[in-house]
Amino acid sequence: MSTVILDNVVKRFGTFTAVHPTSLEIPEGTFLTLLGPSGCGKTTNLRMIAGLLDPTEGEIRIGGKRMNDVPIHRRNLGIVFQNYALFPHKSVADNVAFGLKYRDVPKSEVAGRVQAALDLVQLPDVGSRFPRELSGGQQQRIALARAIVIEPDVLLLDEPLSALDANLREDMRVELKRIQDQIGVTTVFVTHDQSEALAMSDQIVVMSAGRVEQVGTPEQVYNSPASEFVANFLGASNIVEGRCTEAGPDAAQLEVPVFGTVSVPADKAPGIARGPAKLVLRAEKLQLLPQGAETGGRITAEAVVETVDYQGQTVRYFIRAGDRQFQAINMIDGHPFAEGSTVTAAFRPVDCAGLPGG
Repeated sequence: MSTVILDNVVKRFGTFTAVHPTSLEIPEGTFLTLLGPSGCGKTTNLRMIAGLLDPTEGEIRIGGKRMNDVPIHRRNLGIVFQNYALFPHKSVADNVAFGLKYRDVPKSEVAGRVQAALDLVQLPDVGSRFPRELSGGQQQRIALARAIVIEPDVLLLDEPLSALDANLREDMRVELKRIQDQIGVTTVFVTHDQSEALAMSDQIVVMSAGRVEQVGTPEQVYNSPASEFVANFLGASNIVEGRCTEAGPDAAQLEVPVFGTVSVPADKAPGIARGPAKLVLRAEKLQLLPQGAETGGRITAEAVVETVDYQGQTVRYFIRAGDRQFQAINMIDGHPFAEGSTVTAAFRPVDCAGLPGG
């Protein structure tokens, strides 16, 4: 059954609507990410699930039970906040054990459960230390241990990695997903970081201005965006306005400037019909080749490199083809193309998506 259900949930603060009518079903054991920019309503949704905010309208159910009037301490939820919220005057073991004090867990079991939680987060020997003696990554793991030691029905994670430096953040997202897979707890994760969402999630809910833009697997929301907002928010995209001249069961024919006719697979152009349309071309799917190179039947256009943004293994180019600027992100072997170079910009239609125009 669905562990968490939001049924037409709305949240208003006075005359401001922070969350417009939202319905979600989060199946048991799923790692679901609420993704979007600041102020889009993702944390508001998480706080309503937690019981920290009451919905203005709609219903929240966990495990088939209505939660609207159930206080936070009776929802059996594990929560990890951005700042970890560890007690500085308590030892690590006492921090982890804190939630067990209010769940009638026999004292004889507490130490064993705390140690099991510390083992799970791979910090088995720090129980006697204090939070101030731990690194940021270790504190994050202790906050996670405290959340999972109570054996929660749902784990709620509110941007728990944002305070970490880039390298540690990448390591911790792998650890978080490993732990979630191991214990199988339904998890709701809030982030504004697209790479975190794509790397960790079973399902992603992309939000904008209090509304759900798209729900799907990482592959679905990335490769088949449902709106221009999703296409631009998840990675770098080239959005080219044109017209759909034919929308068939297998493909939609899009006529766009510079590249001409592009046959987009129908499953990547849902809801598209004849008339104004937009071609979505991911920057990493637009490959730059030397003039005269074999193009393998791809759609091509001559372009001039205007800006080179060298990033190590990859380089981001800003190119001009015709009267339009495009982005291309390519792996490099050796030296990138120099600014001012004339190149061939090439892509496969199967790598594109289509959106209705207007």
